[in-house]
Formats: sequence, structure tokens, C-alpha cells
Amino acid sequence: MRMMNTTTQPHELPPGPLLAYYGDDFTGSTDVMEAFTSAGVATVLFLKTPSLACVQRFAHMRCIGLAGTARGHTPAWMGEHLPQAFSSLTAFGAPVLQYKVCSTFDSSAQRGSIGQAIDLGVKHSAGLWSPIIVGVPRLGRYQAFGNLFAAVGPQVHRLDRHPTMSRHPVTPMGESDLRLHLGPQTGRRVELINLVTLKNGQGDAALQAAMGDDTPVVLLDVMDEETLAEAGRLVWEHRGPGVFSASSSGLEYALVAHWRQSGLLPEAPALPKTTPVAVIAAVSGSCSPVTAAQIDWASRHGFVTERLNVAAVLEADRRAAEVEKVVSVAVSALRSGQSPLVYSAAGPDDPAVTGFAAHAQAAGLSLAEANEEVGQALAETMRQVVLRSQVRRLAIAGGDSSGAVAGALDITALTLSTQLVPGAPLCRVWSDTARMDGMEVVLKGGQMGQADFFGRVLNGTL
Repeated sequence: MRMMNTTTQPHELPPGPLLAYYGDDFTGSTDVMEAFTSAGVATVLFLKTPSLACVQRFAHMRCIGLAGTARGHTPAWMGEHLPQAFSSLTAFGAPVLQYKVCSTFDSSAQRGSIGQAIDLGVKHSAGLWSPIIVGVPRLGRYQAFGNLFAAVGPQVHRLDRHPTMSRHPVTPMGESDLRLHLGPQTGRRVELINLVTLKNGQGDAALQAAMGDDTPVVLLDVMDEETLAEAGRLVWEHRGPGVFSASSSGLEYALVAHWRQSGLLPEAPALPKTTPVAVIAAVSGSCSPVTAAQIDWASRHGFVTERLNVAAVLEADRRAAEVEKVVSVAVSALRSGQSPLVYSAAGPDDPAVTGFAAHAQAAGLSLAEANEEVGQALAETMRQVVLRSQVRRLAIAGGDSSGAVAGALDITALTLSTQLVPGAPLCRVWSDTARMDGMEVVLKGGQMGQADFFGRVLNGTL
């Protein structure tokens, strides 16, 4: 058995980058920015591999992110693309390298395999273990005895009984125990340090007992602020020469909690609130009931909501006309002083969702190909709306579609501007394209925000 390689703790944080991360989807990638930037840890998120000049422009950043789309891809795709991404991030020299996952652990052995990401990532780290922190109390995500829970409004659901995640069209959660869920995705040993152990101050001993010659994966329960800070302490104090972690933004919140508790990070001033604008443009590829309620709210509060016909965009000879139709509606709305919202589905029971497999089959497409076509249609919709109008604030909902939409807008990087809703901050766009540079965008996962989310993007939080 290898001995634990602990790190002597200084009285201040080390210079340079503290953490580098790859986001498995675009919306979750901005979640990390919010967690760190709001705590005073300057963070930049690149939406494509940055040039040397771009890296130098953001040389003062303490956290560097690279947004990706691995959540929607196969293990084979991940094996082809993730090593290069991890190598580019390792070059920044941060002591923590993260594969950022959704706080609902969206994954399977066939699609978005977190286990595959871990197997690839540990090769880029000299650490003796690979911690996982998924719980984020601020976002209503809790892990107890290895089981993941998520809130929907005031109700908290075990993830295999969650109204959305248990029925997710791509990665349904049939098991809430993350040890069992992760098992089919990796042959690596998966251990757990539970909340009782953490609260009793026995985390170090439990971690030492879990160590071996195989770089085990170690899940850390997080239920409250106490276990959050203790999980952060274990990661930071036992990072050794560098550690790889597949975690949600719970990792960032945990590190911040520990750094503040130990005096390594002072309290930061609150981020400014979001100011109102005259109009926004929004697109949604989410099939979450949370987003469905937000679309309904928008339709009843002055937004021009327009459905993208999924069946039409899956047919090559109808796709361009369908996109042009919704673009025309959106541009017309903006010119009349109204905010457009183009969406592909309104909740998991929407016929566009329940009939999606049949539509894909009729078009001769696999489900993955069909999902990609819908994402590209939304992307082209937003690109055309931006080019044909003067709109300066955008909202993009849906983790799987956000990458396609953001990628179509020639965005080089994002930095956090203001607070909006937990898990979905308003960001400043950095781009070499003059039309895009300085715009504002919010990328929202399906489960984030209250019913008035799109109203908050428009009207601000002042």
C-alpha cells in the first residue's frame, strides 16, 4: 500500500492557478465560474482551445476552464478528445485538475461516461486518489451515504425518483447510489467517506484506509456546510503533487468553504446584481419540467414564445425553412420591443419528447444524430437572430444544446459579470468578432432557476 502524500499547508494560497477544469457541458461550466468568482477567485472559461495570446490576456486568472460537450458523447469519443483537453489544462500547473460534471451526475456507460473520464484523467495527475464531490447545498443537491438527492422547488427527491432525472431521455437515473451508478462505467475501485465519518473528524483516517496502489475513486458525502467544508479540506490537504477529480461545482464550493474556514481566503464583496435591459433573445433545448414552467411563465408575461418544429428540423428538405420561420418571428419580436423565446420542447411529456424516437427513425437518424440536429437548429436560430438584430443579452437553456448554440456564436471566452440565479450567472462574452465581443449571455441547465427565470434575465435582479 502506498502511503498518503499529504501537503504541508501554508498560511496563504499558492501563487498561480489553483484549479483547471474541463466542463462536460456548457451550462455546467459557467456554474464553476459562479462558485469561484463570487468567492473572489478570478475565473475564465474558454469555449475553445485558447491561443497563446488569449492565454496571456487572462494570465492573472486563478482558475481556468474549458467548456466541452463530453456529456453527450460515447466513451470512444471521450477517449479521442479528452486526453488533449486534459493535457492543455495540465500545462497551467494547477494543483487540482477537474472534469466538471452535472450536479445530477448525468451519465451512463454508453453516453457521457464519468467513469471513462476518470480513467483518462488520472493519467494526467500524480495524485494517489481521485475524489468526487457532487453535493451542492446551495443548489439543492445532497449526497448521503453515497446516495444523491436533488431538490425541485421545496421537494427533495432521491435521484432515481426525481421527476426529471429518473426519466431523462438520454441518461435516465435508475440508481441513486453513486457507487452502483458509477460501477458499470469504470473498473476502478470506488470508495465512500460518509457524512458520519466526516462529522466525527475521521475523514483523514478513512482516506488513509481507502488508499492502495490503484488510485481509487473516493466519493465524499456532502449534506450541509459542515460536511462541505470538511470535504474541501480533505481534497486540499491531500492533493499531494496534484489530484484529478470528477466533481460538480460542489468541489469549488467545498474548496472555498475550507479556504475561508482556515483563513486562506478572505470574504469577497458580493457580485453586482443584474441590471434590466429592453429586450433579450432566448432559446431552449431543455425538456425539463422546470424549464417548461419557465417557458409558460414567459408566454404569460410578454415574451413571444415560438416552438421549433422538431420533426421538421430532422428532415433535410424542411430544416432550413423551419429555422427561417422561427428566426423571422424572433427578429420581428425584437424590432417591436418584445423578447423572443424559441423552444424545442416544453417538459418531458411534450409530444416533441415522447415522439422523438419516432421522428428520428422517420428521418433515418439515430437518437444521437437527431439530438445533434436539434441543437444545430437552435444554434443557427440564435446566430441568425444576433446577426439580424441589435440584441445584446442572450439566454440559452439546456445543457446538451448549449454547446452547439454557444459554439455557433464565435465566443472565445466567458467571464462572470453579475449574479442572476444560483447555478446560472450572467456572463460577459470575449470574442474576436466585434458583434459578439462584450455581449451578455446566461447558460442555464434544465433544472436551474425559478418560474420567472427568463423574466430575471430581462428585468434584472436589482
